Amino acid sequence: MLLDYVAANEIRLEEVAELVDGAAAVCREAGVALVGGETAELPGIYAEGELDFAGTCVGVVARDDLVDGSTVSAGDVVIGFPSAGVHANGFTLVRRVLDDEDYDGPDLLAPTRLYLDEARALRGRAKAFAHVTGGGILGNLVRVLPDGRSAELDWDAWERPAVFAWLARHVGEEELRRVFNLGIGWCAVVADAQPGEIVIGRVA
Repeated sequence: MLLDYVAANEIRLEEVAELVDGAAAVCREAGVALVGGETAELPGIYAEGELDFAGTCVGVVARDDLVDGSTVSAGDVVIGFPSAGVHANGFTLVRRVLDDEDYDGPDLLAPTRLYLDEARALRGRAKAFAHVTGGGILGNLVRVLPDGRSAELDWDAWERPAVFAWLARHVGEEELRRVFNLGIGWCAVVADAQPGEIVIGRVA
């Protein structure tokens, strides 16, 4: 189930309705119930025109079906799933780059992809999942690997969306890898890859 939260200096019903309609559409796609939420008008907290929108998702999984990374072992494969672009992380740095050079490609503000279908398709195979947010691909992978394990990535195994070539003109490769998803928005650790899956690395 999902709970949403909207806060602003002044609540404008048409804006809230648009946000909730969008959240409801994603919930329908995912088979998740949008059960309610909160709307807060906080003129002393938010500036005129500012709006804060957040959601909390709650789920239940049987203990035997838990995917927690504990069974990951050396030699396992890391498969990656393409992002739609920058997704929702790194925009402080993006704004600094926009001061130097404009960018109007659709992959800058493309909505974050929902990887629920991929997760369901990997049921029974996946040993760990990593959603690529702050910290980049490696930074998020290490969070789901057992102690003593690491991931070795092949950074040339996939094609980066154009927005990252634009960013690379202003940001060094090391920082790009640390901040952005670089075209892989979500990944999974499995024993072996299947045809068509993008192998981006292996567990050591």
